[in-house]
Amino acid sequence: MTRLSVNINKIATIRNARGGNMPDVAKAAIDCESFGAEGITVHPRPDERHIRYSDVRQIRPAVRTEFNIEGNPIPSFIDLVMEVVPDQVTLVPDAEDAITSNAGWDAVRHRSFLTEVCAEFKSKGIRTSIFIDPKPEMAEAAALCGCDRVELYTESYASMFPQDRARAIEPFLKTAEAVRDCGLGLNAGHDLNLDNLEYFIRTIPWTDEVSIGHAIICDALYMGLEETIKAYLSKVRIF
Repeated sequence: MTRLSVNINKIATIRNARGGNMPDVAKAAIDCESFGAEGITVHPRPDERHIRYSDVRQIRPAVRTEFNIEGNPIPSFIDLVMEVVPDQVTLVPDAEDAITSNAGWDAVRHRSFLTEVCAEFKSKGIRTSIFIDPKPEMAEAAALCGCDRVELYTESYASMFPQDRARAIEPFLKTAEAVRDCGLGLNAGHDLNLDNLEYFIRTIPWTDEVSIGHAIICDALYMGLEETIKAYLSKVRIF
Protein backbone atom coordinates (compact mmCIF):
# COMPACT_ATOMS: atom_id res chain seq x y z
CA MET A 1 0.00 0.00 0.00
CA THR A 2 1.25 3.46 -0.88
CA ARG A 3 1.75 5.78 2.08
CA LEU A 4 0.90 9.48 1.99
CA SER A 5 3.53 11.74 3.55
CA VAL A 6 2.44 15.36 3.91
CA ASN A 7 5.11 17.99 3.28
CA ILE A 8 4.45 20.85 5.71
CA ASN A 9 6.93 23.37 4.26
CA LYS A 10 4.14 25.56 2.90
CA ILE A 11 2.64 25.88 6.36
CA ALA A 12 5.97 27.23 7.58
CA THR A 13 6.05 29.64 4.63
CA ILE A 14 2.73 31.12 5.73
CA ARG A 15 4.00 31.48 9.30
CA ASN A 16 7.21 33.13 8.20
CA ALA A 17 5.37 35.63 6.00
CA ARG A 18 3.87 37.26 9.08
CA GLY A 19 6.23 36.39 11.90
CA GLY A 20 5.19 34.88 15.20
CA ASN A 21 3.99 31.29 15.40
CA MET A 22 0.73 31.23 13.47
CA PRO A 23 0.19 28.69 12.07
CA ASP A 24 2.02 26.48 14.54
CA VAL A 25 4.07 24.15 12.37
CA ALA A 26 4.58 21.46 15.02
CA LYS A 27 0.84 21.40 15.76
CA ALA A 28 0.13 21.19 12.03
CA ALA A 29 2.30 18.07 11.82
CA ILE A 30 0.40 16.47 14.69
CA ASP A 31 -2.94 17.44 13.16
CA CYS A 32 -1.98 16.07 9.73
CA GLU A 33 -1.29 12.72 11.37
CA SER A 34 -4.59 12.81 13.24
CA PHE A 35 -6.33 13.50 9.91
CA GLY A 36 -4.78 10.36 8.42
CA ALA A 37 -1.36 11.34 7.07
CA GLU A 38 1.00 8.38 7.21
CA GLY A 39 4.14 10.47 7.32
CA ILE A 40 5.43 14.03 7.71
CA THR A 41 8.00 15.50 5.33
CA VAL A 42 10.08 18.64 5.81
CA HIS A 43 12.68 20.19 3.54
CA PRO A 44 14.88 22.61 5.49
CA ARG A 45 17.00 24.91 3.33
CA PRO A 46 20.03 26.89 4.46
CA ASP A 47 18.20 30.24 4.27
CA GLU A 48 15.35 28.82 6.43
CA ARG A 49 12.74 30.56 4.30
CA HIS A 50 10.16 27.99 5.32
CA ILE A 51 11.07 25.08 7.61
CA ARG A 52 13.79 26.08 10.05
CA TYR A 53 16.35 23.77 11.59
CA SER A 54 14.76 24.57 14.96
CA ASP A 55 11.39 23.38 13.57
CA VAL A 56 12.92 20.04 12.67
CA ARG A 57 14.18 19.57 16.21
CA GLN A 58 10.77 20.47 17.61
CA ILE A 59 8.76 18.33 15.21
CA ARG A 60 10.85 15.15 15.47
CA PRO A 61 9.62 13.97 18.91
CA ALA A 62 6.03 14.85 18.03
CA VAL A 63 5.76 12.69 14.90
CA ARG A 64 4.17 9.30 15.52
CA THR A 65 4.08 7.97 11.95
CA GLU A 66 7.20 8.44 9.80
CA PHE A 67 9.42 11.50 9.67
CA ASN A 68 11.15 12.25 6.37
CA ILE A 69 13.73 15.01 6.01
CA GLU A 70 14.56 16.13 2.47
CA GLY A 71 17.48 18.27 1.46
CA ASN A 72 20.84 18.82 -0.11
CA PRO A 73 23.41 17.00 2.05
CA ILE A 74 25.61 19.98 2.85
CA PRO A 75 27.49 19.73 6.18
CA SER A 76 24.85 21.56 8.25
CA PHE A 77 22.09 19.34 6.81
CA ILE A 78 24.07 16.18 7.51
CA ASP A 79 24.67 17.31 11.09
CA LEU A 80 20.96 18.03 11.58
CA VAL A 81 19.89 14.64 10.25
CA MET A 82 22.44 12.80 12.36
CA GLU A 83 21.21 14.72 15.40
CA VAL A 84 17.45 14.14 15.06
CA VAL A 85 17.60 10.69 13.37
CA PRO A 86 14.47 10.70 11.19
CA ASP A 87 12.93 7.53 9.81
CA GLN A 88 13.98 8.54 6.31
CA VAL A 89 16.29 11.06 4.67
CA THR A 90 15.78 12.03 1.03
CA LEU A 91 18.84 13.43 -0.71
CA VAL A 92 17.96 16.25 -3.11
CA PRO A 93 20.53 18.19 -5.19
CA ASP A 94 18.84 21.58 -4.99
CA ALA A 95 20.83 24.80 -5.18
CA GLU A 96 20.63 27.17 -2.23
CA ASP A 97 18.72 29.74 -4.31
CA ALA A 98 16.28 27.28 -5.88
CA ILE A 99 12.61 28.14 -5.36
CA THR A 100 11.82 24.43 -5.32
CA SER A 101 13.53 21.18 -6.23
CA ASN A 102 13.96 21.09 -10.00
CA ALA A 103 16.18 18.10 -10.87
CA GLY A 104 17.30 14.73 -9.64
CA TRP A 105 20.81 13.55 -8.90
CA ASP A 106 23.22 12.41 -11.55
CA ALA A 107 24.00 9.30 -9.54
CA VAL A 108 26.73 8.27 -11.97
CA ARG A 109 28.69 11.49 -11.68
CA HIS A 110 28.14 11.82 -7.92
CA ARG A 111 28.40 8.13 -7.02
CA SER A 112 31.34 8.50 -4.64
CA PHE A 113 29.75 11.36 -2.70
CA LEU A 114 26.32 9.74 -2.50
CA THR A 115 27.82 6.43 -1.40
CA GLU A 116 29.63 8.17 1.44
CA VAL A 117 26.57 10.10 2.56
CA CYS A 118 24.26 7.08 2.39
CA ALA A 119 26.68 5.06 4.48
CA GLU A 120 26.86 7.79 7.12
CA PHE A 121 23.08 8.01 7.47
CA LYS A 122 22.61 4.25 7.42
CA SER A 123 25.12 3.95 10.28
CA LYS A 124 22.37 5.59 12.37
CA GLY A 125 19.69 3.26 11.02
CA ILE A 126 18.15 5.97 8.82
CA ARG A 127 16.48 4.81 5.61
CA THR A 128 18.05 6.64 2.69
CA SER A 129 16.36 7.74 -0.52
CA ILE A 130 17.96 9.44 -3.54
CA PHE A 131 15.92 11.91 -5.60
CA ILE A 132 16.27 11.04 -9.32
CA ASP A 133 14.88 11.94 -12.72
CA PRO A 134 12.81 9.28 -14.53
CA LYS A 135 15.73 7.50 -16.18
CA PRO A 136 16.32 3.77 -15.63
CA GLU A 137 20.08 4.27 -15.68
CA MET A 138 19.80 6.67 -12.74
CA ALA A 139 17.90 4.06 -10.74
CA GLU A 140 20.64 1.54 -11.42
CA ALA A 141 23.34 4.06 -10.49
CA ALA A 142 21.52 5.01 -7.29
CA ALA A 143 21.38 1.36 -6.25
CA LEU A 144 25.18 1.22 -6.47
CA CYS A 145 25.34 4.09 -3.97
CA GLY A 146 23.85 1.92 -1.25
CA CYS A 147 20.52 3.70 -0.82
CA ASP A 148 17.33 1.96 0.30
CA ARG A 149 14.92 3.80 -1.99
CA VAL A 150 14.76 6.35 -4.75
CA GLU A 151 12.23 9.14 -5.12
CA LEU A 152 11.10 9.88 -8.66
CA TYR A 153 10.94 13.59 -9.52
CA THR A 154 7.43 13.76 -10.98
CA GLU A 155 7.26 17.33 -12.32
CA SER A 156 7.41 16.25 -15.97
CA TYR A 157 4.64 13.70 -15.38
CA ALA A 158 2.40 16.34 -13.82
CA SER A 159 3.11 18.84 -16.60
CA MET A 160 2.28 16.42 -19.42
CA PHE A 161 -0.58 14.60 -17.69
CA PRO A 162 -3.42 16.90 -18.88
CA GLN A 163 -2.41 16.45 -22.52
CA ASP A 164 -1.34 12.79 -22.69
CA ARG A 165 -1.33 10.75 -19.51
CA ALA A 166 -0.04 7.57 -21.15
CA ARG A 167 2.95 9.38 -22.61
CA ALA A 168 3.48 11.24 -19.35
CA ILE A 169 3.74 8.08 -17.27
CA GLU A 170 5.88 6.06 -19.70
CA PRO A 171 9.38 7.09 -18.50
CA PHE A 172 8.24 6.75 -14.90
CA LEU A 173 6.95 3.24 -15.44
CA LYS A 174 10.19 2.19 -17.11
CA THR A 175 12.24 3.71 -14.30
CA ALA A 176 9.99 2.23 -11.62
CA GLU A 177 10.49 -1.20 -13.16
CA ALA A 178 14.26 -0.66 -13.03
CA VAL A 179 13.95 0.41 -9.39
CA ARG A 180 12.07 -2.78 -8.59
CA ASP A 181 14.59 -4.90 -10.47
CA CYS A 182 17.37 -3.31 -8.39
CA GLY A 183 15.61 -4.31 -5.19
CA LEU A 184 15.02 -0.72 -4.08
CA GLY A 185 11.93 0.86 -2.58
CA LEU A 186 10.09 3.50 -4.60
CA ASN A 187 8.90 6.96 -3.58
CA ALA A 188 7.53 9.74 -5.76
CA GLY A 189 6.92 13.44 -5.41
CA HIS A 190 6.64 16.90 -6.93
CA ASP A 191 3.46 18.40 -8.40
CA LEU A 192 1.34 15.33 -7.68
CA ASN A 193 -2.25 16.37 -7.02
CA LEU A 194 -5.84 15.13 -6.88
CA ASP A 195 -6.07 15.04 -10.67
CA ASN A 196 -2.96 13.00 -11.48
CA LEU A 197 -2.21 10.99 -8.34
CA GLU A 198 -4.56 8.03 -8.79
CA TYR A 199 -3.42 7.28 -12.34
CA PHE A 200 0.19 7.25 -11.16
CA ILE A 201 -0.59 4.77 -8.39
CA ARG A 202 -2.74 2.56 -10.62
CA THR A 203 0.04 2.38 -13.19
CA ILE A 204 2.86 1.92 -10.65
CA PRO A 205 1.14 0.19 -7.72
CA TRP A 206 4.43 -0.77 -6.04
CA THR A 207 5.05 2.88 -5.15
CA ASP A 208 5.87 2.85 -1.43
CA GLU A 209 5.28 6.53 -0.66
CA VAL A 210 4.22 9.81 -2.18
CA SER A 211 5.28 13.09 -0.62
CA ILE A 212 2.91 15.97 -1.34
CA GLY A 213 2.83 19.47 0.11
CA HIS A 214 2.05 22.39 -2.17
CA ALA A 215 -1.05 20.86 -3.75
CA ILE A 216 -2.42 19.73 -0.39
CA ILE A 217 -2.19 23.23 1.06
CA CYS A 218 -3.72 24.74 -2.09
CA ASP A 219 -6.68 22.36 -1.88
CA ALA A 220 -6.96 22.87 1.87
CA LEU A 221 -7.72 26.57 1.30
CA TYR A 222 -11.06 25.49 -0.14
CA MET A 223 -11.68 22.04 1.36
CA GLY A 224 -10.05 22.31 4.77
CA LEU A 225 -6.95 20.37 5.79
CA GLU A 226 -8.72 17.32 7.21
CA GLU A 227 -10.98 16.79 4.18
CA THR A 228 -8.07 17.39 1.82
CA ILE A 229 -5.90 14.73 3.44
CA LYS A 230 -8.82 12.30 3.29
CA ALA A 231 -9.25 13.09 -0.42
CA TYR A 232 -5.59 12.37 -1.13
CA LEU A 233 -5.71 9.16 0.87
CA SER A 234 -8.61 8.02 -1.30
CA LYS A 235 -6.34 8.37 -4.35
CA VAL A 236 -3.60 6.13 -2.95
CA ARG A 237 -5.78 3.55 -1.17
CA ILE A 238 -7.21 2.08 -4.35
CA PHE A 239 -6.16 -1.56 -4.05
